[in-house]
Amino acid sequence: TMQSFKSGAIEVLVATTVIEVGVDVPNASLMVIENAERLGLAQLHQLRGRVGRGPGEAHCVLLYQPPLSRTARERLGILRESDDGFVIAEKDMALRGPGELLGTRQTGQVQFRIADLTRDAALMEGVHDAAETIAESAPAAVAPLIARWLGTAAMYAEA
Repeated sequence: TMQSFKSGAIEVLVATTVIEVGVDVPNASLMVIENAERLGLAQLHQLRGRVGRGPGEAHCVLLYQPPLSRTARERLGILRESDDGFVIAEKDMALRGPGELLGTRQTGQVQFRIADLTRDAALMEGVHDAAETIAESAPAAVAPLIARWLGTAAMYAEA
């Protein structure tokens, strides 16, 4: 059981990916993840974070089934290069795309006409402020602008 592992009564715990959140066992020092090529960056990063919480050295070994796809190779390379969650999240978004902001797809490139979320992230706060100013000062202009830029996707914004 988890308690036996945490107390040190047993030294090996075999588990599913359910342990990626909410598990804090400081004496856990080695994690082996099978079929790592099947998991996403966020999940692999969460799993890796379950070891190394104590004072001792810890390791996470990622096993995979060759041949790796280009994307799987890039994902595993990102994990090898960084343990910074923000860096990993940015690279994950660059690989998968952010998906639809006003739709149902969770991955893929956003079909903005001009902006690029990764490149233009620093501009988003200013864009948000400008949109609020327009909405407050010229509310009649808002609906035509939304329809012009979003087309049929505008119905998602109203929901």
